[in-house]
Amino acid sequence: MFDPVIAPSGTLLGLLQRGRGDGTLHALAAPRAEALAALDHCVTGDPRQDWQVENRSLYYARLYLDLHGGLQGVEQHLFAAEDFLDTEESRTGLALAVLGHLASYGRQDALLLLRRYAATGTNWAWALDELALRDDDAGLRALAEPVLARFPAGPEGDAELAATVRDAFEPRPWRLWADDPRPAVGARVRAAGEQGSFDRWQRQLRPSGPRPGWSVQAVFDWAQEALERGSALHVPAARCLTAVAGPEDRAGILDAARGGPDGARGAALHYLAEARDPAVLDLVEAAADAGSPTVAEIAVAAFERMCGDEAVDRARRWVHRSDELGASAAKVLACRGEARDAGLVLDALRYAVRVDGPDAPSLYALVDGAGRLGVACAAPVLRHVYRETASSQLRGRAARALAATDPSFPTGFAVECLWDCEETTREIAALHAETGDVRVAERLRRLAADPAEEDEVQSAVRSRIGPDGEPLPAL
Repeated sequence: MFDPVIAPSGTLLGLLQRGRGDGTLHALAAPRAEALAALDHCVTGDPRQDWQVENRSLYYARLYLDLHGGLQGVEQHLFAAEDFLDTEESRTGLALAVLGHLASYGRQDALLLLRRYAATGTNWAWALDELALRDDDAGLRALAEPVLARFPAGPEGDAELAATVRDAFEPRPWRLWADDPRPAVGARVRAAGEQGSFDRWQRQLRPSGPRPGWSVQAVFDWAQEALERGSALHVPAARCLTAVAGPEDRAGILDAARGGPDGARGAALHYLAEARDPAVLDLVEAAADAGSPTVAEIAVAAFERMCGDEAVDRARRWVHRSDELGASAAKVLACRGEARDAGLVLDALRYAVRVDGPDAPSLYALVDGAGRLGVACAAPVLRHVYRETASSQLRGRAARALAATDPSFPTGFAVECLWDCEETTREIAALHAETGDVRVAERLRRLAADPAEEDEVQSAVRSRIGPDGEPLPAL
């Protein structure tokens, strides 16, 4: 999937792409045609940095409802010729998830599109999962033949069907089809289910990886072979070392951490970090200074997993470095530092935004740290991150940090956060938004009554609504 092109944060399209609450508020105030065009653009061209963790589907579905929007743009996207050329889930996943939410709100046109796509589309399994949660038994039974027709009769098709049944995210359709009296449907699905269970049992009998009785060297060899195949198994290898290594093996592990092959060195560094070995911090520094880029990255990752005062003390020394170890030290201070480290965390936060921009990966920990340490001086840069980042996950962290550092948050960003795409951000807003704004009271009541809203958000909302149905002051 290509990186999405994100419009400026001050535009309607940019707000909607980011999933900001202000996007909904601006869309409702904009000309309807313009708002629907921007909404279709977002749904058919997924704007998320990481489509697997960021939420947009409920946010966009609610906006379709509020705008009384049609689904012609979504339909054209799903059934375009490109659907047969680009089979990645990321191309159609957001549109299908939006349709799923719309179907749960009673939009029959969305339900019909999901049924049609499950029968003919490339990403049919996603559509079927959405229908498994929302469609009735009759609608699902009608899809049995077109779905099974995707798996031609014969050993290859039957094996593919067995794997699909075994790995199905939502098993409801397959259970319904297994009860179908037609041999081409029920008998075939039952046979596929039995084969999938047998395959799973066979895999359990032939596990790959370490075995009891392995030596330390065998673990190192396994980690190195995995790295040469392109798999980083340093952390699992470190756990294996914990099981097989004894005091007499420490010298050999230290040697591997100083200059062994990259895979073995990574496993040794992670093992020593987990064990809080007194030599590990010097070895991490040596790896960051003189090791290969792979080893330097592994060493930094091992350091970030360390707990204890010695790691925090060393982070205070390393935080001034300009390399990845210095950035890692700043994150350690943000996560585990004390009040006296607030200035160092603030400096690292400002530097990361200035040099790497509002979407820098290091900002996640630094923003959290600014909130955890209550760094009031960080509010201006946190507000900048909130406005500009394209990541709704990072924006939610900025909102949480602002709630702890910015006195204006309850009357400012907290209000728009009630419409945010991330449920955790809406939860923060429900706890902090000032009810003097008439929009807040109305929104709290709507969230409380919305069956699609997350339980945590509704709990926060209900904590703000009194017995008389009137909003209570912020907690």
